Amino acid sequence: MKILNAEQIRVWDEYTIQNKPIASIDLMEGAAIKCIEWLDASYYFGKEFVIFCGKGNNGGDGLALARMLLKKFFSVSVYIIKSESNGTADFQLNLKRLQEIESSKIFFILNENDFPILTYNLIIIDAIFGSGLRRPLDGIIASLVNYINNSSCEIIAIDIPTGLSVDQSSKNNSVIKATHTLSFQCYKPAFLMPENFNSIGKVSILDIGLDKDFLNLTPPNNSLIDAEIISSIYKKRNRNSHKGNFGHALLIAGSYGRMGAAVLAAKACLRSGAGLLSCHIPKSGIEILQTTAPEAMVFADFNSSFISKIETDFLIYNSIGIGPGIGTASETKIALKKILNAVKSPIVLDADALNILSMEKKLLTSLPPFSILTPHQKEFERLFGESKNDFERIELASQKATELNCIIVLKGPHTLVALPNGKKYFNSTGNAGMATAGSGDVLTGIITGLLAQGYLAENAAILGVYLHGLAGDFASEKFSQEALIASDIIFCMPYAFKQIFNY
Repeated sequence: MKILNAEQIRVWDEYTIQNKPIASIDLMEGAAIKCIEWLDASYYFGKEFVIFCGKGNNGGDGLALARMLLKKFFSVSVYIIKSESNGTADFQLNLKRLQEIESSKIFFILNENDFPILTYNLIIIDAIFGSGLRRPLDGIIASLVNYINNSSCEIIAIDIPTGLSVDQSSKNNSVIKATHTLSFQCYKPAFLMPENFNSIGKVSILDIGLDKDFLNLTPPNNSLIDAEIISSIYKKRNRNSHKGNFGHALLIAGSYGRMGAAVLAAKACLRSGAGLLSCHIPKSGIEILQTTAPEAMVFADFNSSFISKIETDFLIYNSIGIGPGIGTASETKIALKKILNAVKSPIVLDADALNILSMEKKLLTSLPPFSILTPHQKEFERLFGESKNDFERIELASQKATELNCIIVLKGPHTLVALPNGKKYFNSTGNAGMATAGSGDVLTGIITGLLAQGYLAENAAILGVYLHGLAGDFASEKFSQEALIASDIIFCMPYAFKQIFNY
């Protein structure tokens, strides 16, 4: 699914009006119908509604929705923010249509004395400001938003919660804290930023029939990783395959007391479908890894406690992953430098490999093209510096991916995959239960295994984060978010593969 900014959404509306052709008021009517259908399917029928409207087209959506609810004999009160403007033409037409069937339930807000009493059983519909908002709220509208937020009511935002900007940070601004957001046609950047999660609630995307040809004419740089994208990437196996067809992966992982990271990465790599896996680990971890992952071949370092020297022909491997649990000893740093100088194909770097890069940033210029870096937020900040908000962090990740000609997988809710060409992919799978020790090691193993199987680096990253999150979703269903551990994600990898096989 494409992710569009505010200007692209506006142009898409205009394109649809000109090319379908369809009047803007009819698009608004279609949006209201879709909202009614969602309310019905979500068991909100029979509730008492209070709808707050601005005088723009978002307010027009709210008025159309109010009319349709009244026609179904629901209790509806409408509150319109009074302003000097008469409102958009579509707002005015919908106000007239509403007044024709019920004028006694329409109220105007001039000041705080006009705020209605909001009891806990009411359902509030927020249709004050939509995607066109460009500035922080102030005055009476900011006061109203804070008043609504302090009620105990469920809040359903139409298009986007009032006060939330589509494509720039609204951190510390007055913003409606919605229980649900009913948005139209596509995801918006604001919905993917952790800083906004308390405002957007659960997002539902409603198809209101905008002309799909627009997306082919102006392909956006941002996409949500969904079933359509995954089905275009995933490669089903031929019946006459053998293990050599699915690559030989090398994992460099572990140190004394941190062999669990190596075990998790190795088992995840095997579950991702790699034909062969070799693991270079400290001598002290041989029995641990051979016992827990008997399918893997193990090569011991000369050092008993950490990685110090890797004597192998890197050309025999189809992919290399390095970092989980390796520590940052001086000998390990030297070993990483030698690998970066010796290997010309993409490498997957995670955890302590990233920490070493952050200590010696000049090594970033030695990364093989299209290498995959998988930092969480703190590791990212150590590498590239702090950001004021999530939007700045996303843009910085994209900028660094281009500068370094690498792929940055910035882990978190809606994990970002930033490509060197400027394209950004946000993951749609995963849950809060995956915020647990070892989850990142599992992702490293998965991506390394996919890379070994011949997937392009960008596709290995995109498919890897999706599979990781999907397996985590199955694990959450089976074990709960609270009880979920990293091993559960590996355990549920087969269910994730079975699902994408049917896309």
